[in-house]
Amino acid sequence: MKLFKNKLLSDAQLKKLGEHQYLCQSVSILDKFLQPYWSWLVLKVPIWLAPNSITILGLFINIVTALILVWFAPDAKTEPPRWACGLCALGLFIYQSLDAIDGKQARRTGTANPLGELFDHGCDSISTVFVALSACIAVQLGHYPGWMFFQCFCAMTLFYCAHWQTYVSGTLRFGKIDVTEAQFTIMVILLVSTIFGPSVWSKTGTSVLSPVIPFSMVLLPAIVIYQKSIQDIYQNHPSLYILSFGLVAAKVTNRLVVAHMTKSEMEYTDWSLMGPAMLICNQYFNTFIDEYYILWLCMIWVSIDLIRYCHQICEEICDYLHIELFRIPYPSGTSKMSSASPLATETNGTNYRLNRLPKSRNKSKHF
Repeated sequence: MKLFKNKLLSDAQLKKLGEHQYLCQSVSILDKFLQPYWSWLVLKVPIWLAPNSITILGLFINIVTALILVWFAPDAKTEPPRWACGLCALGLFIYQSLDAIDGKQARRTGTANPLGELFDHGCDSISTVFVALSACIAVQLGHYPGWMFFQCFCAMTLFYCAHWQTYVSGTLRFGKIDVTEAQFTIMVILLVSTIFGPSVWSKTGTSVLSPVIPFSMVLLPAIVIYQKSIQDIYQNHPSLYILSFGLVAAKVTNRLVVAHMTKSEMEYTDWSLMGPAMLICNQYFNTFIDEYYILWLCMIWVSIDLIRYCHQICEEICDYLHIELFRIPYPSGTSKMSSASPLATETNGTNYRLNRLPKSRNKSKHF
């Protein structure tokens, strides 16, 4: 018995669906290393097991392990048990492995069809939500609700934009650093939380790993944009590219110095990251605007942000210490240091005494 009587797809849509051909281009770095493992794994799967069953099994495991993590830390602030982080990493690995072999199983059994592609990508869209949330819980990102909001919805947006690009171009493209690399990065994050405890990432923690996170938010976008650029933005404009990301790195480094001197923790969020975000969004929207102009806009943005930050920091410190940045504030009624100052007198006197030494003492003895 059918549960829903109203048709969602018209006859014309179903006809086009039957004519659909899956087109994919991938230059993923990890995929070529994992292909032997995936080819071996699919041979261990029973020939009678349907490809969609493999997909849904992986999604189920991923959701269950992620929900265990959510159960222990629903606010993303509470420290979850280490074993829960490890279990979530294992669940993500199983999901990634099964997701990689469902297509191989379909070709192996001669059951490849458009429904399989739709089912696979539909499960991926659901998995993205749980993977992003579990990563935030593992690093206790609930202490930064704004950044947690951005991270989760950024992952969902990027997934949507990747398929929007496919809708426009007709081909699903994977860059050198793409979904597989992102999934393994999250596995590493979960494993670090398993080994060292989730507090290793938190603001209240004492780990030296915390300052690495803001800098990685500069380095990773720089690598991703460089690898995925269809206009070879780095190769054609290396100086402008390095200046744009270098100024973001300079801003993050300045904040690290301030955090050290003020004995405080670094915040993960930074307005300068909006610059790289412009380039990433433009790429996922099929480079709607020429990347060269976006790169210039990025450099202008990060330059203004760096100048604003440095000016405000210096102004606040000067106000607190009652000093001036580029001028020595002499007390009123006193003159500047002259050559007759104690230091100058002592120095001049020393020189005078040295010059007045007897000649016999100034000359070295000859043997």
